[in-house]
Amino acid sequence: MTLLWHILVEPLSFAFMQRALAAAILIGALSAVLSCYLILKGWSLMGDAISHAVLPGIVLAHLAGLPLAFGAFLAGLGSALATGYLAANSRVKQDTVLGIVFSGMFAIGLVMFTKVETDQHLNHILFGNILGVSAAKLVELAVVATLTLAIVIAKRRDIMLVVFDPAHARAIGLPVRLIENGLLVLLALAIVASMTAVGILLVVAMLITPGATAYLLTHRFDRMLLYATAVAVGSCIAGTYLSFHIDGATAPCIVLVQAVVFLAAFLAAPGNGLLRRKLADVPPTP
Repeated sequence: MTLLWHILVEPLSFAFMQRALAAAILIGALSAVLSCYLILKGWSLMGDAISHAVLPGIVLAHLAGLPLAFGAFLAGLGSALATGYLAANSRVKQDTVLGIVFSGMFAIGLVMFTKVETDQHLNHILFGNILGVSAAKLVELAVVATLTLAIVIAKRRDIMLVVFDPAHARAIGLPVRLIENGLLVLLALAIVASMTAVGILLVVAMLITPGATAYLLTHRFDRMLLYATAVAVGSCIAGTYLSFHIDGATAPCIVLVQAVVFLAAFLAAPGNGLLRRKLADVPPTP
């Protein structure tokens, strides 16, 4: 009982841990829902591209005296739309365009960051600092998460049809391009909101791993959403506790826990797991 109290309850006596756990739950729920759509749409690298592309916007927003989130959102959204335009109007495939755009934007951001005198800590921007989330940032994250999830729930049928069969969605009159751009806007919002907590380098793992794990476990989309949310929220809570007890960086601990859960799902999933294959080789007991 004393050990359980030390592991689970004692950290909650600190206000920064209470805020960190609340932020972890919000980020987990937000990233899980978007992750499912990104996995099925084949946009896994889009989250990577946007997360890297926000850095120049952060520097420019700092120079202009604007909120950093505002510059990050504009830069991320602009890069996503530019990627879509280049992919649709050139012979270069989308994954190639994504690699060029996000690496170029990230390089520009790094050059600008090293040339600008600022009190912003580069490591906090790149890797996040969820244990340092303020009450104001927590409220901002809660607003973005609530707004994003409300929009996705309200338009889930249209988004699902565009994700699964864009040709059919276009045939019945759905504005496919508008819905896709709207999904990019929500993705950019989620990345910017999560940036302070998990950083622009690790947010991509939050947007891929939960959906990929759930995809291994079920063929039903509604269950995929539930499984992804459970994986993301559970991993965020476990990773936050782990970082507290081992005195490690929180965001990498969260991503590490998610990777372990994905590996476990891979081993156990029907038709995919090594454990299932080994069990299939064992003759039945007479």
